[in-house]
Amino acid sequence: MHTRILQLLLAALMYPGMAGNLVAAELKEAVVETIASNPDVQIAGSERDSVEQQMEQARAGFFPQADVTLGSGREYTDNPITRSGGYDSRNFTREEAEVLIRQLIYDGHGTESEFERNRARVNSRAYATFSTAEVTGLKAVEAYLNVIRAKKLVTLATSNLQNHQETYDRILKRGERGVGSKADVQQALGRLALAKTNLMAEENKLQDATAAYINVVGSAPGNLEEPMTPEQLLPASLDEATTIALDNHPRLKSAEADVDAAREQYAAAKSLFYPRIHLEISGSNNNNLDGIEGRNKDAQAMIRGRYSFTGGKDIARRQETVYQLDQAKEIRARTHRQVVESMRLSWSAYETAKSQLEYFKTHVDASKQALLAYRKQFIIGQRTLIDLLDQENEVFQANINYVNGLHALTFATYRILAGTGKLLWSLGVELPRQASTIQ
Repeated sequence: MHTRILQLLLAALMYPGMAGNLVAAELKEAVVETIASNPDVQIAGSERDSVEQQMEQARAGFFPQADVTLGSGREYTDNPITRSGGYDSRNFTREEAEVLIRQLIYDGHGTESEFERNRARVNSRAYATFSTAEVTGLKAVEAYLNVIRAKKLVTLATSNLQNHQETYDRILKRGERGVGSKADVQQALGRLALAKTNLMAEENKLQDATAAYINVVGSAPGNLEEPMTPEQLLPASLDEATTIALDNHPRLKSAEADVDAAREQYAAAKSLFYPRIHLEISGSNNNNLDGIEGRNKDAQAMIRGRYSFTGGKDIARRQETVYQLDQAKEIRARTHRQVVESMRLSWSAYETAKSQLEYFKTHVDASKQALLAYRKQFIIGQRTLIDLLDQENEVFQANINYVNGLHALTFATYRILAGTGKLLWSLGVELPRQASTIQ
């Protein structure tokens, strides 16, 4: 890991609140609320907990197993033993008490392999929970930023409408004084109507963004504070970002854990070709068995080996696990490519947005200066009304482009952090409990 990222991680360990302080508190709270209530995160966490209990079931194979049998009832017996004693049949109250304790000694490492397989599955599900939380957190960030952008665009559209209203009022007064033409009045009125429809469109987009926010986060947005873009947490280059992603991305780690699980499953299938050896300790205390009156006690301590012949079933099972291991390796390879591709796309989007933002800002500043000049020139007759209205629209579009460009840059930054598996860390948000692995 490169020095710059290592320094950031060390700083985060020394000052846990550092990463979270880089963003607005409202954004952190929105992501925390989303992670805590999102069904996808809860499903992934429950699956991880479920697999952990399967691991505990496999662990039980290392410990002694005991069977206890108790019984009492009536027995009717007519056999050679009763007849040899001069009875056609006999009726007794039969009583049974038996215990059998078995301890596995050897099974070709099958129990151990099954335990390790389930432990790898737990880790796979833990990383899947991690990945789901990161993806869900990114969705919350996107919804948050979309609401902020929509509010900015409504503000711009409102200002644009006010400007057009003022222009229309001035043109209308000029017409009433006989200075302007009727065509200018109609032209200003048409642009005023367009400005009103633009505002209505942006207000509708704000409603859509709000609905999406509620769907993702689970509550309505309040007065959201715009977060500072955490560019200082980004890697220095695409190669560095890709390296970190391949080392840390939870989806790739999940695929690697699945390979480990498939490898242990193959080992468990190989154990079927070995005998199972147990230490068995048993004892019984019975009364009135099989027509013989009186107590019948016994105790045994035996080592027993068992081997099953399955007509080729175990051979097919072992071959099945070979193909499953190959499949898990190919899924890991595919995930590797997807992580690399995703990081390249995110980095490209970031660099493009960063380059464009400077020009968008220049466009805004230049168009505003031009509008001021056009207004002065219009008053003295050096510019037509259409020139002035077009320039006002130019300023409006330039501001829209700048807001969209700033949004694209901020979101691209968070996309890169998500691609390296550090989005929640950068927000100061704790991972779900189920994202923890078992070593």
